[in-house]
Amino acid sequence: MIIGVPKEIYPGERRVALVPMVVPILTKAGCEVVIEAGAGEEAGYPDSHYVQKGAKIIPERAAVFESADIIVQVLCYGSNDITGKADLPLLRRDQVLIGFLRPLGSMEVIQKIANTGITSFAVELVPRTTRAQSMDALSSMGTICGYKAVLIAADTLPRIFPMLTTAAGTITPARVLIIGAGVAGLQAIATARRLGAVASAYDLRPAAKEQVQSLGGRFIELPIEAKDAQDARGYGTAQDESFYARQRELLGRVVAESDVVITAAVVPGKQSPVLVTAEMVKGMAPGSVIFDLASERGGN
Repeated sequence: MIIGVPKEIYPGERRVALVPMVVPILTKAGCEVVIEAGAGEEAGYPDSHYVQKGAKIIPERAAVFESADIIVQVLCYGSNDITGKADLPLLRRDQVLIGFLRPLGSMEVIQKIANTGITSFAVELVPRTTRAQSMDALSSMGTICGYKAVLIAADTLPRIFPMLTTAAGTITPARVLIIGAGVAGLQAIATARRLGAVASAYDLRPAAKEQVQSLGGRFIELPIEAKDAQDARGYGTAQDESFYARQRELLGRVVAESDVVITAAVVPGKQSPVLVTAEMVKGMAPGSVIFDLASERGGN
């Protein structure tokens, strides 16, 4: 059984699907691991690290696909809608593909992948259960997104996050609003609080209130109730346009009072709802920052 790791080709992508420390586990199980030259360099893993752990380096990308029974990628075609199509001719029948595939995205793209005859596993569909926790790549990446969004926002905002008392007076803390208290949103709340900001959050799911408050955030409650706010997996569900219109109307004042707004409201398989309008942005103070973590599916 040969496991192949090609270099990521999405513009700016630095991750790698397999790190050197995993190679001995796979070789001990009887597998052979082949790595495209330079696949791990951007992630901090030069080819020599893979060779030391027992992997084989292959210079040509096509040769990796040709030799491997299992291909592992971070962004497969499906989640890579810019350059991923180039890998389609390299896939062959009965090969296994594992990675982020965005299976609830474009039916046309998924059909093209199916037409190659491969068996594909989308890591974002691994259930968020205790047994599968070690394979929950979606939550892991969501956590990093929420953390990084706050750091970038703090660096971009022309004022500091924490309250400071100086000889010249007191500087009030920055106000951060997070819309969508999923994995990314909750990490954004925690990070904003650690940096000293006042963090508030809104989510249409009533169950999110306790989670927000447990992190020291203020939960924004609007006089509007969502119908079937979450599905069996705990994800927020899509609402009708009248709900979103009323939601935008009520959120306008909260957005205007915020220095940073981080939006992370996504509905699996559907376009992200528009929650912050151009009119709401006009009401924000000059220099305010908006970070849209839902942009991949159209944006909030």
